[in-house]
Amino acid sequence: MTVASAVAHIMETLPRLQAGQVWLAGAGPGDPAHLTLLTLSGLDQADVVVHDALVDPAVLALAHPAAARIPAGKRGGKPSAIQADITAQLISLARDGKRVLRLKGGDPFMFGRGGEEALTLAAHGIPFRIIPGLTSGLASMASALIPLTLRGVNQAVVLATGHGADRTDGMDWAALARLGQPIVLYMAITNLAVIASALIAGGLPGETAAAAIASATLADQRIVVATLATLADAIRREAIAAPAIIVIGAVVETRARLLALLPALEFPPS
Repeated sequence: MTVASAVAHIMETLPRLQAGQVWLAGAGPGDPAHLTLLTLSGLDQADVVVHDALVDPAVLALAHPAAARIPAGKRGGKPSAIQADITAQLISLARDGKRVLRLKGGDPFMFGRGGEEALTLAAHGIPFRIIPGLTSGLASMASALIPLTLRGVNQAVVLATGHGADRTDGMDWAALARLGQPIVLYMAITNLAVIASALIAGGLPGETAAAAIASATLADQRIVVATLATLADAIRREAIAAPAIIVIGAVVETRARLLALLPALEFPPS
């Protein structure tokens, strides 16, 4: 059996998106190559694709030609759809008998409001299915040659959002600083200087290695490596914009070690 025939066989055995049903699916970190087969199947079956702003156009292009594409993006600092309106639209479309794919960047349950939408759909009696996706917090690290776990370096990983970090009732950054484990931040570009100051005040050394990965896995991916104390300035200097993932911790240092060894290799790292 060839790879193509094996994939075709798998696609034929996947669940069917039924009329009046909503699939909450993850589009992965960006590149369509990182889509799951089930999300790809949903794109092919859906009558309507309600998609986030972070979903790459190349992914949306895989939707069935007859499918309606409805943007429902939420971007920090920019005009965004109201979450209640998005969920109400999903309910309305399902009740109209549409096969609905709610497509989110990364994974729907990782800072994607997928949990909120699932709870509301369930409360209104709308059948749904969760389709996991490769979250950008993990994919960007691998794409940037940064192992998020490394034996002898760390025993845990912290995944956190930088959204709302400037509020007094937000995250206890000092508590995260005391853990001494790598911290991966989603949606943190705007508040990075505030977060860095709070982590340093909490005891995390300012010279701790840190990096920003923008547009992970895509052709225009950009990586900036600095320290906790200098990363915010480096991001401004390099004009790095969202979407970007921030990682803080000693694991970042592995990237330079790998890059130093690459000339001896006969193949590229990705």
